[in-house]
Amino acid sequence: MASITIRNVPDEVHRALRVRAAQHGRSAEAEIRDILEKAAKPEGRVKLGSLLAKIGRDAGLAAEDVERFDQLRDKTPAKPMTFE
Repeated sequence: MASITIRNVPDEVHRALRVRAAQHGRSAEAEIRDILEKAAKPEGRVKLGSLLAKIGRDAGLAAEDVERFDQLRDKTPAKPMTFE
């Protein structure tokens, strides 16, 4: 797991983080991890698979259409790129 060092945090911000952590019953470090995770990965974010499924539904694709696409899809493994 990666580590992050944050320098020059104002004293009032550090104090507020410690208070907030105590209110949630965890360490300041755990509180900061929680804040970062919620900021970087919000619950309401649209995931690519969900977005593509919605586009298909909006376009009127039925399950049979999806099965047909899967049958027609080229399943040959892709060859790695070469830069020579």
